[in-house]
Amino acid sequence: MLKMQFLPGGQEWLVIILLVLLLFGASKLPEVARNLGKSVAEFKKAQREAELELREFERNIAKYSQSEKRKKLEEIAMSLGIETSGKSDDEIIEEIKKKIEKEKA
Repeated sequence: MLKMQFLPGGQEWLVIILLVLLLFGASKLPEVARNLGKSVAEFKKAQREAELELREFERNIAKYSQSEKRKKLEEIAMSLGIETSGKSDDEIIEEIKKKIEKEKA
């Protein structure tokens, strides 16, 4: 319920739409919307890939050496924009899971 407090209401959406029209003009609006849609789709695709990599990593964790585990974890974390220096493997895994859950919501 807390999330609903921060979502724009009817009047706020009207102001946002008017600002977008003023900034970009009606002729550019379809292009802006298309580019925004592509950006969101790319982000979701990267998020799904990171989630799949994490699941695969967790399934095959026994066959990786410690350095390979760390390298793979760092790759997944970096793809999600998570800083890994000074963190344990468990901390990185927890941050990855939180990031993925946060982005799903």
